[in-house]
Amino acid sequence: MGRPIQHDDRTRAVLLAVAEGLLDQAGIDALSVRAVAHRAGTSTRAVYSLFGSKEGLLAVLAEHGFNMLGDLVRRIPMTDDPIADLVVAAMHGFRAWTLEHPALYRLTFDRMMTGADADRRVTDAGRAALEHLRVRVVRAAATGCLGGRDIDDVITEFHALCEGIATVELRGMLPPDNAERLAHDAFEALLRGMANPPTARTHA
Repeated sequence: MGRPIQHDDRTRAVLLAVAEGLLDQAGIDALSVRAVAHRAGTSTRAVYSLFGSKEGLLAVLAEHGFNMLGDLVRRIPMTDDPIADLVVAAMHGFRAWTLEHPALYRLTFDRMMTGADADRRVTDAGRAALEHLRVRVVRAAATGCLGGRDIDDVITEFHALCEGIATVELRGMLPPDNAERLAHDAFEALLRGMANPPTARTHA
């Protein structure tokens, strides 16, 4: 009797890369366990053994995407200008990752983080990735660059702008020859403007 086939980290990495490629080329409906196994040159048993199901594969793929994004932001050096560092994190972290992995962006932010498809592994990975942004926001706040704003408010506003720009750029709604400048200007304007304390408003 032969030894059972062992599916290792290399097989896992290949399957994730193939799954991302299928997702990018044909969308989530075209991604099946059989299609991923066929393209990877392995068996469906390998997919089931490592991920359990198609939904399990998608969850691990989304988790992998958030881990990549978090690592990318973490590795960006920090300087003596915390606001410039946040702009760089947005441009060379979030935006760069989105443009390089558009299918993962749509999977992580549009599908796997919301509603019935939310998965604990994915939400945990998303929160961990966000912590690398929090480190930079806390640093900016400590130097008085954010006008005394609440840290969580700043993270929410900044992240919303990151997602908004990513979404319109992936839709082709930013002029290709001007997209980088427009994105940079938007991040710079938001963050530099935060040096002024928020205006008190009364609500009807």
